[in-house]
Amino acid sequence: MSKPPVPNPRDRLRSFAPKLIDLTDNVLFGDVWERPGLSKRDRSLITCAALVALNRTEQQRGHFARAINNGVKKDELIELITHLAFYAGWPAAMSAANVAKEVLEEGDKK
Repeated sequence: MSKPPVPNPRDRLRSFAPKLIDLTDNVLFGDVWERPGLSKRDRSLITCAALVALNRTEQQRGHFARAINNGVKKDELIELITHLAFYAGWPAAMSAANVAKEVLEEGDKK
């Protein structure tokens, strides 16, 4: 199964909020995500869990795809969402499951 490409929604905002995108590219993804204390896979799991718990569905799409690219298995992502239903709430988990289903199905088509 090929990995889905990581979409870059930041490109939509680059001319509108250039400093925000600069910080995102250079500090968040250029520094924080590259720190050696955690693997990118682990960072993806943590980030996905936070996005599910906070019900940030717009951000989930890109980070779910990134997680798959960083070595998180489909079943692990589904298990993460199921587990968080009991901590973050059922509606947040159901919304995340719908986003994950779309992302994973798009990845399967490629």
